[in-house]
Amino acid sequence: MNWRLGEEFETPGGMVRWKVFGSGDPVVLVHGTPYSSYLWRDIAPALARTRTVYVFDHLGFGQSDQREGQDLSLTAHARNLAGLLDRWELSSPSVIAHDIGGAVALRTLLLEKRNYRDLTLFDAVSGGEWERGLFRLILEHPEVFRQLPGYAHEALAASHMRHATHTGFRPGVLDAHLAPWRGAEGQAAFYRQYSQIRQADTAAYEGLLGGISLPVRLIWGREDRILPPEYAEWLHSRIPYAELHWIEGAGHLLQEDAPGQLTDHLAAGFPSDR
Repeated sequence: MNWRLGEEFETPGGMVRWKVFGSGDPVVLVHGTPYSSYLWRDIAPALARTRTVYVFDHLGFGQSDQREGQDLSLTAHARNLAGLLDRWELSSPSVIAHDIGGAVALRTLLLEKRNYRDLTLFDAVSGGEWERGLFRLILEHPEVFRQLPGYAHEALAASHMRHATHTGFRPGVLDAHLAPWRGAEGQAAFYRQYSQIRQADTAAYEGLLGGISLPVRLIWGREDRILPPEYAEWLHSRIPYAELHWIEGAGHLLQEDAPGQLTDHLAAGFPSDR
């Protein structure tokens, strides 16, 4: 698929690229790391049959600008999302977020004070103790990872992405996810963004989760090895009246493992919409 984001939004750290599909009530899709809006290639067109769908690549990811000196913290990503919502003149869109996109969406709601109609989080970073595994190693030894030979970096990135899927990637998809991180510049960008994502940026809003009053839906892959099911249960216990749905036989990347089931959940809306 030729996935191109043709629109641009200027931030202090560089250009964020975005695209809009369809017509109807607005919904914004927020990706996580180390991926890009390419994850939404099946979901966005399906939702666009009845909704206006906005997709974008976080600064430092995908087709958005990558360069030294960028602020790629969750705090900065939330400011950029708030700026995009203002640019799009969306006062109360639906928001759907995955992985660190969940933390970005929550910071934008709770600390940047933007309003949503409703919020769907799936296999999402939200709070608690999530600095773990490979991510923690990168945080503790960023200089080591930046010096990896190119072949070793690509093998590590590919293995990390495969670990996120329970069923495996379809032909050509892994290459598309790896493309922004290849070469010397891509490798530097990969570890640049990981080295700035900190648990402190989610701790800042954890005490506010109980005050969320808009409709919230949680969807989780039962076989998620990046953020196992206890992370869904942690979040579910902290947001009043949030729905929790499990997808069996799927891992962290529901967009890859179960795109049809995920789309069905997302297209169904909330009880108040039905």
